[in-house]
Amino acid sequence: MSVDLNKTASNSHDKMAISAEQQAKIIEVRGLIGPLSDKESVYCSDASISRYLRARNWNVKKAAQMLKQSLKWRKEYKPQEIRWEEVAAVAEKGMLYRPNYSDKYGRPVIVMRPCNKKSTPAQDMIKYFVYCMENAIINLPPHEEQLAWLIDFQGVKMSDVSFKTSRETVHILQEYYPKHLGLAMLYKAPRIFQPFFSMLRPFLETELYNKVKFGYSDDHNTKKILEDLFDMDKLESAFGGNDDTGFDMNKYAERMKEDENKILSFWTQAKSVS
Repeated sequence: MSVDLNKTASNSHDKMAISAEQQAKIIEVRGLIGPLSDKESVYCSDASISRYLRARNWNVKKAAQMLKQSLKWRKEYKPQEIRWEEVAAVAEKGMLYRPNYSDKYGRPVIVMRPCNKKSTPAQDMIKYFVYCMENAIINLPPHEEQLAWLIDFQGVKMSDVSFKTSRETVHILQEYYPKHLGLAMLYKAPRIFQPFFSMLRPFLETELYNKVKFGYSDDHNTKKILEDLFDMDKLESAFGGNDDTGFDMNKYAERMKEDENKILSFWTQAKSVS
């Protein structure tokens, strides 16, 4: 297992530089999607439209259609309006969260622990996943669009993993958050997970599939990838790091509530866009 760190981590910065030809395609997409509401105008920045174009290999019609579907979903699901109080009961299980550190490229990190899902209803899990995505994206540094995922499979049984929920998660990630995944490290995935992943493979676009890496605590390449990507003093011990603090629900809740002010500030731009 190997990964070109320069390609996966800094690639997003390179691709965010928009050429004159690409700018023309962005303008074409704007023409195809038609009039936008105030909030839709905030969402449809040049950088955002560029992500949809790149996701469809700069095909204007396909990108416009993809963006229209995303805007329709956002209008109906209202991901930016999900609040901490709505997802706190799921969050306290520690199965999914954004830790208080980024990788060395400044990319926010999302940690998943499938063994902690504890009979959470599928739609509650999806709602919390969307909340975490919105939170991580609002914390992206300038000129960065990617997130890093760390998935801890320690103690996972197949009963902890739902194919239907996994497929829906992949669908949301690919269709409504294109180009936001930089790396997904599946750490200590048991052998019994391999057939499950093979079943999921047809639903993964090639680019997303190539960003999924299997890692193991006794594997030299895994250790090198993590050391190159993270400050090991901040990385959790579950992934071979030196931080054994663990998930603190109270501190996490405080950070999420503070971040909601960022989200509110971002979307209130809509008032000045029209």
